[in-house]
Amino acid sequence: MSGFFAILLRDIRLATRAGGSAMLALAFFAAVATLVPLGIGSDLHLLARIAGGVLWVAAILAALLSLDRLFQSDFEDGSLDLIALSPLPLEGAAFAKIAAHWITTGLPLTLLSPVLALLFGMPTNGYAPLIASLAIGTPAVSAIGAIGAALTLSIRRGGLILPFIVLPLLAPAVIFGAGAVLAALDGLSNGALELLAAFSVVSVIVSPFVAAAAVRLNLAG
Repeated sequence: MSGFFAILLRDIRLATRAGGSAMLALAFFAAVATLVPLGIGSDLHLLARIAGGVLWVAAILAALLSLDRLFQSDFEDGSLDLIALSPLPLEGAAFAKIAAHWITTGLPLTLLSPVLALLFGMPTNGYAPLIASLAIGTPAVSAIGAIGAALTLSIRRGGLILPFIVLPLLAPAVIFGAGAVLAALDGLSNGALELLAAFSVVSVIVSPFVAAAAVRLNLAG
């Protein structure tokens, strides 16, 4: 257990230090969310309708900026070999890295989303579903992203391939997350949050095992 928290705290420190990936992700998220209303125009009804989908897509793209370094830096400096040989199972190390990525990226993006939703003129009844959907769904983004990062670990410039692996797998998160916000704006209940929660739970449970298997394959090669 001490090895788990050591990796967790180490990755959090690396992501939050000056010039770390956490601030880059937040800046990208804010930039995308700011530019879309400027391009769409001043139709507040339209902006409110698309706010959930735009913020969800922006959050996923922002999270992708730091996913390629999830295992890569440790692979390059040899730390990943030491982690693989440590008493902590590689699945536990993968889960620690997923948790650290969510704490430094997914959670801040969730907390920033209500501020950016103001740019879209979102009605007040849309804020709670927006925050809830991102809080529930962003762990799946980190989890599935870890699989892509592990699969592209030994590929030169694997960060360019990573989005093509991860984005199709994250389509359900966007559909359910944006659908939950839109249903709330329409005063409906479509079960999107429940489906998103199920998708996120399965992703978080399965991904450490898949990521660990991919890391072992790359280390063996």
